[in-house]
Amino acid sequence: MMPGEETTQNMADITRHLIDTRFGQVHCRTMGRSDAPALAIAHINQQSSALQIELMQALGAGVRSVAIDYPSHGMSDPIDFQPGIQDYADCVQDVMNGLGIARYSTLGEATGAAVALETGIRHTAHVERVVLLNCPIYRDRKQAHDVHAPLKSGLRPADASGFPVTRTLEFMLEHDPSHSPFAPTQSWMDRVNRAQIEVGRNRWQALDALNAYDVGSGLERLDKDTLLLMGEHFHYTSRLEEYRARLRRLESARIIAGARFGMAWEKADEVADAVRAFLRA
Repeated sequence: MMPGEETTQNMADITRHLIDTRFGQVHCRTMGRSDAPALAIAHINQQSSALQIELMQALGAGVRSVAIDYPSHGMSDPIDFQPGIQDYADCVQDVMNGLGIARYSTLGEATGAAVALETGIRHTAHVERVVLLNCPIYRDRKQAHDVHAPLKSGLRPADASGFPVTRTLEFMLEHDPSHSPFAPTQSWMDRVNRAQIEVGRNRWQALDALNAYDVGSGLERLDKDTLLLMGEHFHYTSRLEEYRARLRRLESARIIAGARFGMAWEKADEVADAVRAFLRA
């Protein structure tokens, strides 16, 4: 199956829930046996759990995967305040509590990596292991804001009122390829566009939360066995040795060949193989 070619039969294995949390009702997708190792999955900013379907299917029944929509994202309730990465971490814990899952590992890509990281720090009694996909790192908050400024000045367009508008595959590959997989499909683009509409005017909440979060300090504070997976062409893969130096319990660091952004989607099988082996270790 090529990325984005999910079928009705495959989708039948995924169950959806609305969980009461301190942030309102939060939507999540779950898959896998109830007795399997649990894995909370956090998404890229301005996306949703719908972009985790391929990874969940690749993980299969042997991992109890829980893909969460952040507050204001996907089908979760909106929030009217600027959250921090710490709030998203608390949201993950609330969802896992609501599902009756006492022990779990975390996984996230990009902004989701920061959420997975902080969940492992804040909820250490519940989190067993942490998987970081394409984890960003910045010198300081100014660099984080500067790096992301183009996203707010045209790469993610809006109408005259400021509401997000949809983009085409051609637009993504021409204007913002670094935030696209190498071979995006229309299914991927449709889900990204849908997520933009769902989050609406709140779409900068997760990005601003990432800008304010000290990823470098978080890497140093994390005291959990960690798997680091970086796309060969991701922005920060060249700084791999810095991650190695900061992560005190780094079990494995791998570069996924031919990967860029959206690696959990485009390289779902390779990511799933690495994650299953890590959870069994």
